[in-house]
Amino acid sequence: MTLGAAAELKRITLTLARSKEFPDGSKQFGYEFIAPVDQSGHIDVAVWKSKRADCVVRHFSAGQEGDTGMLVHKAGGKKGRWVFDYDFSQKSDDEAGFHFEDHVFLPGEYVSICDARGTTHTFAVESVKTIT
Repeated sequence: MTLGAAAELKRITLTLARSKEFPDGSKQFGYEFIAPVDQSGHIDVAVWKSKRADCVVRHFSAGQEGDTGMLVHKAGGKKGRWVFDYDFSQKSDDEAGFHFEDHVFLPGEYVSICDARGTTHTFAVESVKTIT
């Protein structure tokens, strides 16, 4: 979905949703990233193209320093796919957002991310804040 000027850069925080390992979820594991989000909560690929250098990601994990990288839109499928890329020289570190092109990024929603090992985890959208 592309609404052009209606999309603004937002800081999105995702935290681990409940799972067998974490029955209550965990705010100590997740991602914080910047993306152009339109009024309906969708990432706007057209705006991303002009703001891609601003679209950074930080993966955080309890007791670890965390990784930083970029939100990248890659070709594939009907609408492409979104990944968190931590090292452009290799593909093995990419973490793919499951259907990020269709998901709504609003607090209380859920999204899934496939980590570099191929394991998919579900995350809750904790917050979405406009960058000023």
